[in-house]
Amino acid sequence: MSSTQDIDALIEMMAKLPGLGPRSARRAVLHLIRKRALLLTPLADVMQIVAATARECMNCGNVGTTDVCDICTAEKRATGELCVVEDVADLWAMERSGVFKGRYHVLGGTLSALDAVGPDELRIPRLVDRVETENIAEVILALNATIDGQTTAHYIADQLEGRVKLTSLAQGVPIGGELDYLDDGTITAAMRARKAL
Repeated sequence: MSSTQDIDALIEMMAKLPGLGPRSARRAVLHLIRKRALLLTPLADVMQIVAATARECMNCGNVGTTDVCDICTAEKRATGELCVVEDVADLWAMERSGVFKGRYHVLGGTLSALDAVGPDELRIPRLVDRVETENIAEVILALNATIDGQTTAHYIADQLEGRVKLTSLAQGVPIGGELDYLDDGTITAAMRARKAL
């Protein structure tokens, strides 16, 4: 048994995180060990708490520590606008911009024939239910400008046609762009210039 087996296991786990390869993970773990009291121990404690309490919002798909997230329970967010995003990172990007004050619906991905992802693997049926049961006046499709994102947007538009006003993000989101990588100003401009489908 190696004296660094546990450290190597931590490096291996960190390397699985987005944006970290083996070298970056090694540097991060070394930094954490050097700052054990300041970073490593508190990080481990918080990670244990989050592992035990984090859950998906039953209503919209956001991540939080309660069954229904703060956005869904906030009365001031019941504006009649529902912003549809691919994943939680996109919801967080929209929230970071501060431009949208309504509620969200997280699909959990996009339609993809190559990956065998159909409407039932996503939260599209739940979206249709929400439009029918909640007081939704407008659905804003804030999906990534990728082929799968646009295919998903067209499918949702077909499902909701005639039931609700449909809009999508406009200028500012480049083709192939993903919301999580856009700056706040670009998201704000795209949200303000959304257009009807």
